[in-house]
This record gives sequence, C-alpha cells and structure tokens, in this order.
Amino acid sequence: MADLEFEFTASVIEWRGPAPFFFAVVPTAESEEIGALSGAITYGWGAIPVAARIGGLSFTTSLFPKDGAYLLPLKVAVREATGVQLGDRVPVKLGLTLRG
Repeated sequence: MADLEFEFTASVIEWRGPAPFFFAVVPTAESEEIGALSGAITYGWGAIPVAARIGGLSFTTSLFPKDGAYLLPLKVAVREATGVQLGDRVPVKLGLTLRG
C-alpha cells in the first residue's frame, strides 16, 4: 500500500525529443507537495517512482520534474489501453511510497 495518494485531473501533453513522448501533467498543488517530499521518495535524478491508475488501468512508472511540475509518462500501451490522446484531460490516481 502507498504511503501517499493523490487524485487529480491532468492534461495530456506531447514533449518532442528524438521521438514524441506523451505525459500527463501533475497539477501545481500536487507537484508542490510531491516536490516538498521528493528527498524521501526519489531514487535519484529527481525521478519519483509511482503506482498510477488511469481509468481502469494500473501501471508503475516514474514522475519526472519539468518546469516546476511533475510529468507522468504515458507509454503507448497505456494510451492504447485507456484511449488517451493528446490534449485529453484524464483522471489520475497516484500512489507514492516513502523510502525507509
């Protein structure tokens, strides 16, 4: 069971790099709370491991900090299984576990 849980609605964005990547943007208030606790959660490089749920699909990944917020990566398999597309607003549930 997660030590911390967050529920919010997130916008889906695209961040182009060598290949397009899609992310759900964690809202400001939740990003600030996660950031304040990041030292007890991160495993390095600012990445925050999470258990996430969008719709009926649960998956694990890591949040990444960007421009004062955190981004939840949405792999192709997640987007296809949930029907999530660029520009959508999606309900997200996150579970975070504090390190020892």
